[in-house]
Amino acid sequence: MQIGIYGSETTDTAAKTIKKILEESGIKSFTITKSKSKQADCVIVLGGDKGVRNYFHRTFDTVSPVLGISEGEASGFLAQIDLREFSSYVNVLKKQKYTIEEVPRLGVKIDGKNVYPVLNDVAVFSSKSAILMEHTLRVNGEEVWHDNSDGIIISTPIGSSAYSMSAGGPVLFQDSAVFEIISVNSLDVTRRPIIVSNESSIEIDDIYARLHCEVVLDGLERYKVNKTVECTKFLPSAKIIRFKKDFTAISALAKKVHLTEELLSMPPSSKLLLKTLEYEGALTQKDLANKTLLPARTVRLALSHLLKKGYVKKKVSIRDARQKIYEISKIK
Repeated sequence: MQIGIYGSETTDTAAKTIKKILEESGIKSFTITKSKSKQADCVIVLGGDKGVRNYFHRTFDTVSPVLGISEGEASGFLAQIDLREFSSYVNVLKKQKYTIEEVPRLGVKIDGKNVYPVLNDVAVFSSKSAILMEHTLRVNGEEVWHDNSDGIIISTPIGSSAYSMSAGGPVLFQDSAVFEIISVNSLDVTRRPIIVSNESSIEIDDIYARLHCEVVLDGLERYKVNKTVECTKFLPSAKIIRFKKDFTAISALAKKVHLTEELLSMPPSSKLLLKTLEYEGALTQKDLANKTLLPARTVRLALSHLLKKGYVKKKVSIRDARQKIYEISKIK
């Protein structure tokens, strides 16, 4: 068995830890780089959900299934386990006693030019907030609406519990053969999210705003668009290794709802820290102070409150044993 290791967003320490665990189990491994991408039985991608998205943005090779691993952050949709858990799963990986989930991707064309396929969503907005964007939506060549809104989002099922959900879209089961389309803050109050077959051709045309408009892919990169964005199902799908069965968009949504309810009764500083950890992943106390701009003493008191309530847990950093890092506790 031979396993590739990819970690564009990580330190060498995490990759070395994985490599050592694999060697102790008699598994050969190699680091995937731009100049070295030989065939592997599977690929381990470090860096959590963001790392998995980056990997699929930079490779069209989806023959090898991917195991996403986070480094201390709570489990995501694409990266199901964290680095500390990996040694307990290595034998399962070696015996290939896992399931492979086929995760659909959206192929994207901007003004007729192909860009990389996405796993979560494609969003089109004006380059500056609070400026309306005009566009025409067509599905399979037929006009659905001509709209004035803040923007539009096209989402896959796995992306439905992310940006599109916050814009009022429904959460889709991950095995649903559909995409969803959401008009964001339309001037037409009758606009509602649309569910279409994932075999559909989705076209956003006649795009216009007072300033130029941009296409945001998976929330990571922006591209200027002059007139048209086209989205279709991209083949092959991404192959994601799953060890845990009770892992769906719906169960993850339940966790988000629980967190939201708890947030209402927290002090403002604790709310800010918890939301920062939710979006950024595991951080040190110094990192939290820098990202929230709160005084160090306020950060200490807020962390003490969150630790006492069990919303946050503290552990030693894998990268530096002298550092303590904080992350959201997994909700049972």
